[in-house]
Amino acid sequence: MTEKHTGQCFCGAVTVEVTGKPEAMGYCHCASCRSWSAGPVNAFTLWQPQNVKITPPAAPGRQGRSTLSRCGSRRT
Repeated sequence: MTEKHTGQCFCGAVTVEVTGKPEAMGYCHCASCRSWSAGPVNAFTLWQPQNVKITPPAAPGRQGRSTLSRCGSRRT
């Protein structure tokens, strides 16, 4: 059975679904991650692009981090 994990922003406008196992996971405490997470450390997982589904998808070529105007959630 394939592992599947799902999540969504605060208002439900954006959903994320990942399948399988992550390629890597860890913690980061660089200045960028601390600022983005508003904490002393940020936990993360890395997935193959074909195993990630974001609905609605981000604009083509979009890079960087942003927040959703509707609920203020972080969108990466």
